Amino acid sequence: MLEVRNLTKIYEGGVLALNQVSFQVPKGQFLAVIGLSGSGKSTLLRCINRLIEPTAGQVIWNGKDITAASPQELRLIRRKIGMVFQNFNLVYRSKVITNVLAGRLGYINPAWSLVGRFPREDIQKAIKQLERVGIADKAYQRADELSGGQQQRVGIARALMQDPEMILADEPVASLDPVLAHSIMRYLEQINKEDGVTVLCSLHFLDLVHRYADRVIALNNGNLVFEGLPQEIDDQKFKEIYGREAERIG
Repeated sequence: MLEVRNLTKIYEGGVLALNQVSFQVPKGQFLAVIGLSGSGKSTLLRCINRLIEPTAGQVIWNGKDITAASPQELRLIRRKIGMVFQNFNLVYRSKVITNVLAGRLGYINPAWSLVGRFPREDIQKAIKQLERVGIADKAYQRADELSGGQQQRVGIARALMQDPEMILADEPVASLDPVLAHSIMRYLEQINKEDGVTVLCSLHFLDLVHRYADRVIALNNGNLVFEGLPQEIDDQKFKEIYGREAERIG
């Protein structure tokens, strides 16, 4: 169970990005986070694992207060929280398998990684995760030789290397065309349904929300303005989330 309690983030200059946001996510749920650009979606996901430090509030996960965790405790917590980024966050000059193995950095001696040494079982595990996302044949290519969809699959394989209990996917398909978007979403759905991994995924398009999400929350100017089932987003709720001038296309 993930519980977010009155989470608030105020950036330098007084910019209010999150305003006392509260919600719960049961284990194994696929939660979509929607809203306009700048509504607070990315800030919310990054506050959950403290890539961004919240100003106030709590994030409780499996009974542990992430917001109060020491650096050592946070390192252990982050082992089980995978992150998938909109812009992939790969080391493009490195080989695909090296990028995937980065998902094990929370488990091995940091000195090993500096010289590119990983246990044999981790290398085998990396190949297996690349097989799962259909690009094992790309393992020893440079990451910058791959297409955008392939690069995002590397990002998913990297997250899987953590043996995650939760994945935070920050607009993972925003830079992909619709066909590739569905292929990436299907991998996240598979991980959610088959592995029981909790997924929080920020999305722009409601067709993807309806297709993949169990539940949805919506942010507007840092405020939680909707929480419920995808099919409960009627025209009035849509306008509250996206603004009166928005046109519903999905």
